[in-house]
Amino acid sequence: MKNIIQKIGIPRLMIGSLFLLFLAIGGIRGMDIVTFLSDVILRVGMNGLLVLAILPSIQSGSRPNFAISIGIICGLLGIILSIEMGIFGIPGLFVAAAISIPFAIIAGYFYGRLLNLVKGQEMTIATFMGFAIVQFMCIGWIILPVKSGIMKWALGKGLRNVFPLDKTFGKVLNDFLYFEIGNLRIPTGLLLTFFGVCFLVWIFTKTKTGTEMLAGGMNPKFAEASGVNINRNRITANILSTIIAAIGIIVFSQSINFVQLYVAPLYMPFPAVAAILIGGATASRAKVSHVIIGVFLFQGLLVVSQPVLNDLTQGADLSEIIRMVTQNGIILYALTKVKGNG
Repeated sequence: MKNIIQKIGIPRLMIGSLFLLFLAIGGIRGMDIVTFLSDVILRVGMNGLLVLAILPSIQSGSRPNFAISIGIICGLLGIILSIEMGIFGIPGLFVAAAISIPFAIIAGYFYGRLLNLVKGQEMTIATFMGFAIVQFMCIGWIILPVKSGIMKWALGKGLRNVFPLDKTFGKVLNDFLYFEIGNLRIPTGLLLTFFGVCFLVWIFTKTKTGTEMLAGGMNPKFAEASGVNINRNRITANILSTIIAAIGIIVFSQSINFVQLYVAPLYMPFPAVAAILIGGATASRAKVSHVIIGVFLFQGLLVVSQPVLNDLTQGADLSEIIRMVTQNGIILYALTKVKGNG
């Protein structure tokens, strides 16, 4: 039993058991389990890339990237410029991604160089760096000279806190090749995007650069003695992380059909970090499978717990409490296992 628990991991065992318990309670209470599963699948697709963005930084030895907010800002810039250019539909989505990637490469490069200067303190620096960038861009969103009526305030200048994407490229991936099995809706385009990027990241880890990056993350002294440039690979990993986060927020925004600016990205790294840790990753080792398992368990628990707890407590909304306890508890657990295998 001890070996089984070690293989599964305490976080996965706890969250998986709680998820199944809520499903069972929901079934007993006569709730629509199929609808729950549809929502879980949708949330896996829309949140998956943000969780995947944490992977390269862990693999390179930079610890969980609490500054994916930097990549999120780059992605939001891509969305805004795409809409400002009047490019909508699937082409608009690709243009938004294409515009965001150069921003993400530049931002990821300088962020990676910063982390090389503060080795051993990456998570602390990343958290404050992410907070600083989000707050700085609150000024940027106000002074950005946009003219599109979709995004700007009716009076004055600057961008609105929230603006819809239904007239641009909202839900284009959700509706692409989707199909239904009874009440179960499968957003094919959304899932293909998520698993496609996961496959590309997995392929990257098999290349020479990816192998060096993994070696540097697992045993930096041995890798450096073997001629691996640790600092360069850490920068490459953080560039990749920032690019994935930029694309991830574009996929996320089109899925929920609106864009959130100003302080909305502030705490987005925390559920992403919690999800990959739930999947079995530690603060020093991670795989693509940890991303897939983690985002399913974390989002599944959030989807199922809200209606079940509301039904059991007769209207008291405990979902946010469950989310915060799960998210921060898992992160705290991971921080105690930085040098272990979790």
